[in-house]
Amino acid sequence: MLKKSSLLWIMALLLVSVSCTQLKQMANFTKCQFRMSSVQNTNLAGVNVQQIKSLSDMNLLQAGKLTAAYASGTMPLSLTINVDAQNPNDATAAMNKMEWILLIEGKEIVTGTLNDRISIAPSGGTATIPVQINADLRKIMAKNSMDENINLGLGLVGAGNKPSPKLSLKIKPSIMIGSLTVPYPGYITLSTNFGTGS
Repeated sequence: MLKKSSLLWIMALLLVSVSCTQLKQMANFTKCQFRMSSVQNTNLAGVNVQQIKSLSDMNLLQAGKLTAAYASGTMPLSLTINVDAQNPNDATAAMNKMEWILLIEGKEIVTGTLNDRISIAPSGGTATIPVQINADLRKIMAKNSMDENINLGLGLVGAGNKPSPKLSLKIKPSIMIGSLTVPYPGYITLSTNFGTGS
């Protein structure tokens, strides 16, 4: 039968081993290649604007909804940005949590947190991380006119559902070690091409 001190030592070794594994997985995650691959489900004030590029492309009902929303003091925007992560490491990359910041034309629009664990297989394994965005352009861009806010919302999706150059996303992954959250020191800025960010 193991003595209590021996059992505690074994448990401590296991905890250190697990902690080292988790820290290595997050270190690997930060070395992954990232890109914003696509934008889906873009809605502005309840109007699906995924394929609408300008005000002239709208019908009267759609234009009326946007005008009514702006007049009521709101212009809700929702969209999903799909982030591809590719793991070039020879071991699994993982994170438990990811803080994010969405920027439009360099201005921070909204922040959020993804609380799902993401694990990416080694040696070129990939995973797609959907980031759900919800913001109110009317409140955030209060100095903009109605047309400016609408045009901003319409210009977020490029050809082939690619993110517009107006969009950028910053992410900060974290890993859980026991009950402790260990964040990556700083944000990784993503573009539409694979890269390690900046």
